[in-house]
Amino acid sequence: MIVRMARVRIAGPRPRLDAVLAELQDAGVLHFDRPRLPEVVPADGAVARQRRHLERCLRDVATSLERLQVPAAPGVVSDPPAALPRAVRRARRVRRHAERLHLSQAALEDERMLLLRYREFFQAFESLVGQELTWPDGQAFYVVLRAGAENALGALTQSLQATVSGEVEVLHRELSTGEWAVLILASSGAAVKVAELLSASRIDELPAPPGLGTSNLLRALPGLKARLAAIPAEIATIDAERAALRRDVSGWLCGLQAFLRDRLLLLDARARVHAAQHLFLLEGWLPAADVAPLERRLQAAFGPEVVVAAIGKEQGAAADAPVALHNPAIFRPFEMLTRTLPLPRYGTIDPTPFVAIFFPAFFGVMLGDVGYGLMLAIVAGLLRLKSRPGTMLRSGSMVAMACASSAVVFGILFGELFGSLGHLVGLRPIFNREEAPMSFLGLAIAIGGVHILLGLVLASVSAWRRGRRREAMGRGVTLAMLVFTATALLAALRVLPPGLFTPFAVAVLVAFPVLVALEGVVAVIELLSAFGHVLSYARIMALGTASLMLAVVANQLVGAMGSVLVGVVFALLFHLVNFAIGLFSPTIHALRLHYVEFFGQFFSPGGAEYRPLGHWHASS
Repeated sequence: MIVRMARVRIAGPRPRLDAVLAELQDAGVLHFDRPRLPEVVPADGAVARQRRHLERCLRDVATSLERLQVPAAPGVVSDPPAALPRAVRRARRVRRHAERLHLSQAALEDERMLLLRYREFFQAFESLVGQELTWPDGQAFYVVLRAGAENALGALTQSLQATVSGEVEVLHRELSTGEWAVLILASSGAAVKVAELLSASRIDELPAPPGLGTSNLLRALPGLKARLAAIPAEIATIDAERAALRRDVSGWLCGLQAFLRDRLLLLDARARVHAAQHLFLLEGWLPAADVAPLERRLQAAFGPEVVVAAIGKEQGAAADAPVALHNPAIFRPFEMLTRTLPLPRYGTIDPTPFVAIFFPAFFGVMLGDVGYGLMLAIVAGLLRLKSRPGTMLRSGSMVAMACASSAVVFGILFGELFGSLGHLVGLRPIFNREEAPMSFLGLAIAIGGVHILLGLVLASVSAWRRGRRREAMGRGVTLAMLVFTATALLAALRVLPPGLFTPFAVAVLVAFPVLVALEGVVAVIELLSAFGHVLSYARIMALGTASLMLAVVANQLVGAMGSVLVGVVFALLFHLVNFAIGLFSPTIHALRLHYVEFFGQFFSPGGAEYRPLGHWHASS
């Protein structure tokens, strides 16, 4: 449900403004709004400068926390505001130290990756190290060709032999990456021509890694191995220095971050306060039940100097009031489904309780199997064990458990346990959806009719509460026409007494012009759309029947494979696939029936979220 809000005005002497804002932040209930004053209040330059200063310091703190790999955690700063300049300077020093460590480690990691690539190249020709070369005073060229370059390698070899025949030797090895390592040994007289040929062929030479003291890659191999062995120790030294710095400053940084965030929140609130030379005036929204406690709190803190007055306790007419949802604990997990859409406008209806009732019911009718329901319950239980209270995963586990319970209940009603195996354990269907598909279709459409009629009732109530009497009556007439039409059809099909057909058909004809008079010609389109929405609930029957048939086919595989063991394996796999389909398809279509057909009758999005001034914490 949407919490009823009240607008309050707080006024007092200008020197007490900061203290009042701090008290309101401790209270954590007031959603600030600009006072409705005719004059424009000029921006406070000092506040803007202070905000820029705090944001710069906050960036230093955030960078330090990131570089030091400090997990997000709430903290309370121990330094009073008077120590802020010293804290800012210390935060800047910590940030520079942390960034220096980060850059040093990144450089070492990059160097190690480069040397590892060189090492593989060297190892391909390591057998040449220490051997007497054909041209000791010649030159070696080192090339790496891309993967799949065998043809280019052959062409390069032929070009070299044609250019400097007898004065060049080409060695090549395939690397683990698929690339080709090529070593070209040339005499001193042929080196220039080889270099020109490589340049003309647009083949870049592999340079020797810096810092090894030689340009000859083969001679650099011992130095490369030594450097690779030394890098982990240097990285470990940096890690130890980072860990020591983290132990020294992590708690202080988290506290400073909380303090700075709190100050920024106060500055945001300060920007919405009208402060004259001697007085200040602020306005905001809070739950109506919290008005009296807030008055008592401010009275106890400031006495008669600060005045609190409720200026609006709207029950549904305040278009600019923020929206706060408060549902019973049993319904609260389903807010994860309704919050995928924008918040409802203040004064309208929160759909969460209705989703909490109908979503598991629709899911259970579509899945409707004791075995699959128990499997889903196991999944929901595992999710609950791995989740923390208040998280989205915990809410999802509770929604899944509600859907599993619904599937088990309807499975007992349908007499289904992994499809047709229910009769083996004594399940007797109260409603056999396998043998009565038309009755199942009628049940699905009847469920849709109830759901759409409820949506029209909610639409009429919402419009009436917002003062839209004509729209409310139009929704009521549409509802009546749907009931009259359904009753007339049931009478024509002799489900109800045939004598009811004529009076209800006449009632439809009488209500039609009334509906057009209330809502215009567009009411005709909306009425036809409502009938279409009711019929779209036939998807409940279609998905439920499909799930049942797949389970029946899985059971028949046991005797159709020739071997019982093979049949059981295939049946289990088929049931597993059907279970996965039974999780996703009912979920998607149950959500669609709510978001499109049901919400389309009454849901009015666009509400502003209730964000009271409070203390910052890591999850905010």
